[in-house]
Amino acid sequence: MAVTAPVAPAGTPEEATGKRQERKALGVACGAHILHDGYTDLIWVALPIWQAEFGLSYAAAGALRTIFTGIMAILQIPSSIAAERIGGGIVLALGTALCGLCYCLAGFSSGFWWLVAALLLGGIGAATQHPIGSALVAHAYAGPRSLKALGAYNFAGDVGKVLLPASASALILVMPWRPAYGLLGLIGIAAAAAIFLLTPRFAPEAAPTEATSAGTAAEAGEAAAQTGRMRSGFRALVALGIVDGLTRGGFFVLLPFLLTGKGAHVSTAGFALTFMFVGGAAGKLACGWFATRFGKVFTIALSKTLTAGGMIAVMLLPLEFAFVLLPFLGIMLNGVTTVTYGSVPDLVTPQQRTRAFSVFYTVTLGALAIAPPASGLVGDLIGIPGAVIVVSVLTVATIPLAFLLGSQLDRSNA
Repeated sequence: MAVTAPVAPAGTPEEATGKRQERKALGVACGAHILHDGYTDLIWVALPIWQAEFGLSYAAAGALRTIFTGIMAILQIPSSIAAERIGGGIVLALGTALCGLCYCLAGFSSGFWWLVAALLLGGIGAATQHPIGSALVAHAYAGPRSLKALGAYNFAGDVGKVLLPASASALILVMPWRPAYGLLGLIGIAAAAAIFLLTPRFAPEAAPTEATSAGTAAEAGEAAAQTGRMRSGFRALVALGIVDGLTRGGFFVLLPFLLTGKGAHVSTAGFALTFMFVGGAAGKLACGWFATRFGKVFTIALSKTLTAGGMIAVMLLPLEFAFVLLPFLGIMLNGVTTVTYGSVPDLVTPQQRTRAFSVFYTVTLGALAIAPPASGLVGDLIGIPGAVIVVSVLTVATIPLAFLLGSQLDRSNA
């Protein structure tokens, strides 16, 4: 009697389910990142319009951005706590709906204070995305695979920065800004339902067991020392993120005014931001690739040096040549965030990821929130070109922090 050998299954049902959960987690996180980052950067396109419509100074126009990003920064940690208690999918869906509602209300706004109220609401919703989305990806893709997954998640945010501002700029060419922004807001309300239904529900990760015998005392001491090194590294990373946020936020709020001062139309300035975000999206992948081959410190130092020089070049060059340079400047200005955001899981334990991401995003987004009115105020005092020079000098100040971060990462991973 012939006996046939059993065929090995391609994978167990548990493995197939795990793969589906990974894809769903990454898809939800990336989709939310596209929308939330796109909604946040729609404000850059609208700033010159709001300044002209409401007769605002540069500092007051920058403060409108701060209303949105300031609330977003303040509520990062409360959002992570709410996610731990009632579920990340629920909180993320509610936040996405609020972001969409913000622009729907802005589209129907009848005055300046109505716009302020809408931006406050949008900031509340936007606070949910970064800590929940980052932790969702890091949970689904454990170990070294999380770095690549976080890179894809980080790249998705720049897709939103390109897609939504470009859509707004195109719509403004054929209709007023109010209905254009209202239509874009409806997308978020619809997406909220999909996020609620598709977000996977993961079980909490088990806390590490403590040493219980004398034989493990040395191991416990080494673990405590490692924890101390990780904390030092995380503090260095936070400091780098703060200065990086100040420089990026400062330049973004100055760029539209710098270009309109060269004779660009408002919609043209909006497309210029899109060019920068296209470069930033490519930079998220390029800087990640570059850092794995040449090191994080060298990548940050090189990108910040080129960024500072690029800012000065955009200020000095004629409008046409400045446009050509913007995508390359975007590669350096935004691309380096892959190195900073991607370093968070290396400096905390798995159980601390959601809180660590919320802390990191709180301080970096807080810096982004402070930067627009601060740079706008500098622009009011010494002019837009002078403010660009100040931001470029501050950009170079991130290089010493990069060397400090590099030494702490080496010690933590030793």
